[in-house]
Amino acid sequence: MPNKTVIIAVVNRAYVEQSVNAETTMLDLFLESFWVGEDTRALLEHLLLVTVDQTAYDRCMFKRLHCYRLVTEGVDFGEEKVYMSRDFVKMMWRRTLFLLDVLRRGYSFIFTDTDVMWLRNPFAKLSLNGTEDIQISVDKFYGDPRPEHNSINTGFYHIRSNNRTISLFEKWYSLNNSTGKKEQDVLIDLLRQGIITQLHLRVRFLETRHFSGFCEDSRDVSYVTTVHANCCRHINAKVRDLTAVLRDWKRFKAAVTKYPNAARNITMSFGWSPHSGCWNSWKP
Repeated sequence: MPNKTVIIAVVNRAYVEQSVNAETTMLDLFLESFWVGEDTRALLEHLLLVTVDQTAYDRCMFKRLHCYRLVTEGVDFGEEKVYMSRDFVKMMWRRTLFLLDVLRRGYSFIFTDTDVMWLRNPFAKLSLNGTEDIQISVDKFYGDPRPEHNSINTGFYHIRSNNRTISLFEKWYSLNNSTGKKEQDVLIDLLRQGIITQLHLRVRFLETRHFSGFCEDSRDVSYVTTVHANCCRHINAKVRDLTAVLRDWKRFKAAVTKYPNAARNITMSFGWSPHSGCWNSWKP
């Protein structure tokens, strides 16, 4: 964008190929959300899809997107990485190193997982006047700005490139081999240990009313901006439940368009389909 802001998502083969018993792919759902969202279609021009294997890169190029092939020597990131598996943790840290490089090059960005549906333009809900260094989503929002009271989720956040945020990422990535934890948990530890004060960071935690997920649904469809398939373990479950999210969203938009005078009642009566696939994904 003119202010050197880019939207970044990372995909592997498992996210671009159709899984068994799945009607679509995670990538296709992600891209569809931009097409059916409000004021989101043009944002695809600013999306950089980072691919970690050749299959994902080829599929990205086929879809005529902005594609970058991230080299991951010695590790195969193509298959599905189950949440908290060893390879999942490695992939998250490799992603963090790449994003540090982006910041060092002077680019601000929104990082988004591909299991985040963009239903409205998030820039309308983000503070863009330079007062925040980081604006990050949470699994549950408790209305308290202190980091110890917020369960952050690195699946969606906006970060501004400056010396403070570069220092944060350098400190963050330096801990990747010393804790055995995934990157999100290490960042939570840093926040609770006072890194915000130490680096004079300005951090905003995004309300789930606007930036929601399966951990905590937005209570108001008229305000919801993104829906993240967090609190979910497997790709098949995410694809199933996110397909329902887009179906609910399209049904809501069609009803409001057809009955504009009843928009308030339609909004008040709206409810998301149960995320049963994701709830069941945790069962043994």
